[in-house]
Amino acid sequence: MPNTAQVDMQSLVDEILSIHQDLKCTALRSVNTLLTLRNWLIGYHIANYELQGADRAQYGNRVIENIARELQQRKVPRSTKRELHRFCQFYRLYPQIGRSLNAQSSLVSSHIIMAENTEPDDSPAVSTKVRSVNAQLAKLTDKLFSSLSYAHFEILVTIDDELKRRFYELECLRANWSVRELKRQLYSLYYERSSLSIDKAKLSELTNADVETFDLISTIRDPYVFEFLGIKAQHVLSESDVETKITDHLQDFLLELGHGFCFEARQKRILIGDTQFYIDLVFYHRILKCHILIELKVAEFTHENIGQLNTYVSWYRVNEMRDGDNPPIGILLCTGKDSTLVEYALAGMDNNLFVSKYLLELPSKEEMQAFLEKSLKQELS
Repeated sequence: MPNTAQVDMQSLVDEILSIHQDLKCTALRSVNTLLTLRNWLIGYHIANYELQGADRAQYGNRVIENIARELQQRKVPRSTKRELHRFCQFYRLYPQIGRSLNAQSSLVSSHIIMAENTEPDDSPAVSTKVRSVNAQLAKLTDKLFSSLSYAHFEILVTIDDELKRRFYELECLRANWSVRELKRQLYSLYYERSSLSIDKAKLSELTNADVETFDLISTIRDPYVFEFLGIKAQHVLSESDVETKITDHLQDFLLELGHGFCFEARQKRILIGDTQFYIDLVFYHRILKCHILIELKVAEFTHENIGQLNTYVSWYRVNEMRDGDNPPIGILLCTGKDSTLVEYALAGMDNNLFVSKYLLELPSKEEMQAFLEKSLKQELS
């Protein structure tokens, strides 16, 4: 540690900055590691219960379904049936994580009991070659665990072919791929292209010349991490402070209209396939008896915006409509510095009378436009 009596001001500032950056990275890495560990341990315990649970027979093949229902009643985040299956898959594909972590962490030791009949690497029954392979796998696992986020593992466990999965693991480590880059390379068939390429090194060089790399800051902004820490999604997911404030005003504006809007959710998380999305505002309209989904973009309109909103509306129609409900409707609000666009997404509604009834009860495009222009002016002035 430097003697502060013998350093100048700039050296002192540099030292403080270094302390801040080092400890910040340590904190981010710890959260990332604990989230991965949390999901591995959940998978470990469910998998072991399925094999040895005292009352498992009474649940049959509905074990995970029952666990998911119990956890969701207790408001445990990321505990759907699909996600619990994925955690079990994670444990089964990376069982060696437990052995390395059991020796490192008292937290892990309190939640895991390694199988007593597992032969240690130094057992006479284990060959030198097997010990060497086990040691290499252990080192790779340690490095994967310390270098990748759970979001990386979530993609990796979808790869059934072990050789192919190892290929992407090593590429993630070697090129420091972000989660989005791993997904992009997987869908672009990089493994298959590499297998067919004569000059694999050249292909790798070209592939990694302009990739998106992984950093802890982007990981800590993942909504998954905030749910894990108990921080509400709306505190961290908005694209800008301006958007957050306008969304606040919009929520109040619609409730004050007296048109039957009942607030239901903000930054509503939905899972479509393996991808999560967040809907800015969700209302239920007591007169129309339908959900109203609202998306706000502090930007110019793009066709991707309306496509995204239509996807949300279609998902809600399939997954959230109940007996007596009418089809959901989406409202897209886009704003630039000099223009405002309001679009209504009426997915799956081809009855003109029905559409007219919807538009009669909803705020007019002119009302919404005036509100947006006023709010934007206030926030940018």
